[in-house]
Amino acid sequence: MFNRFLILFSLLTVFSCSVSAEQRDGDMSLEQSVCGLKEPLTFWLWSRLAGKPNANQLSDLNHVEDISFETKDHRVLRGYKLKATGNEGELITPEGYLLVLQGNAILADRLISEFARFSSAGFDVYIYDFRGYGRSEGRRRLKAIVSDYMEVIAALNSADYEKHLIYAMSFGGIAFLNGFEQHTGLDRIIVDSAPSRLSDYGCPEEYDHVNHLPDDCSHCMFIVGRNDTVIPLAMSQELVDKAQQKGAVILRDEEFGHPFMDYDWLVHRRRLKIMEEYLLNNKLP
Repeated sequence: MFNRFLILFSLLTVFSCSVSAEQRDGDMSLEQSVCGLKEPLTFWLWSRLAGKPNANQLSDLNHVEDISFETKDHRVLRGYKLKATGNEGELITPEGYLLVLQGNAILADRLISEFARFSSAGFDVYIYDFRGYGRSEGRRRLKAIVSDYMEVIAALNSADYEKHLIYAMSFGGIAFLNGFEQHTGLDRIIVDSAPSRLSDYGCPEEYDHVNHLPDDCSHCMFIVGRNDTVIPLAMSQELVDKAQQKGAVILRDEEFGHPFMDYDWLVHRRRLKIMEEYLLNNKLP
C-alpha cells in the first residue's frame, strides 16, 4: 500500500507547511509532524487500510501471548509474542528473538502466524501494532514510530536473549533504518522492499534512511522484488547499492512483488523460506 502513500505525498505537497527551524533541531514532542500537514492525513489513511484488530485470527495459534510496551512518552504499544517451542511444539528456553516490523497497512494479528517457523526453531517472535494503529496508543507520526523501535529493540537486547534478529518490510524498513545508529547488538537483519529516501515527498533529509546505514552492513540482507509495483526497483536502487558497498547481501528476485502481496502463494512461500534460511542458518559462532 506504499504507493498510496507516495501519491498522497505528491498531491498534498503544495498544501503542506514547512518544518520550522525548531522542529528541524529536534525541539519538539515525538508526536508532532516532521513532514508537514500531509503526514497525519497520510498516516490516517494507512491506518484505515490496516483495518481493525481481530484476535480471532490467532485462534489456531498455540503459545501466543498478548504483550504491551510503554514508551518513554507513556504511550502503550500492543502486540503479540509467539513463544519459542522447538520442533516438538513444547515451550523451551528461547535461543533468541525475532522482531518483525510490518508494512504500513497491516496489523500484528494478521502476520504473527507467518513466523511460526522461528518459534519452532527456538526463537521468541515479537510484533507490535505501530503507534496509533490497531490496539496501540498514540498519534501516528514518523518521528514517534522511529523512536518507539529504538526503545523496543534496546529493551529486547537487554533481555536474556543470546541472538537478536530483525525482519523489517516496507514502512517497517523505514522505521528501522532511521534509527540504525542506535540499533546495536543485532546479529542478523533483513530489510525487505524499502525505498531509499523520504525527502522526495516533503520530509526532512534527516529522514532519508539511505544516510543512516552503518559502515558495516555484513550482517544485513536487502530484498528487492523486480515485480514490486509498490516500491519499484528505481525507488530502492540507491539504498541497496549503498548497502552492498558496505557488505550487505542483496537479493533481487524477478518474481517477488511487495512483501505479503506476492501474486502467487508459491512465490510468497519461497520468499519466506529465503528469509528463514538467512536469519536461522547464518548463525554466528
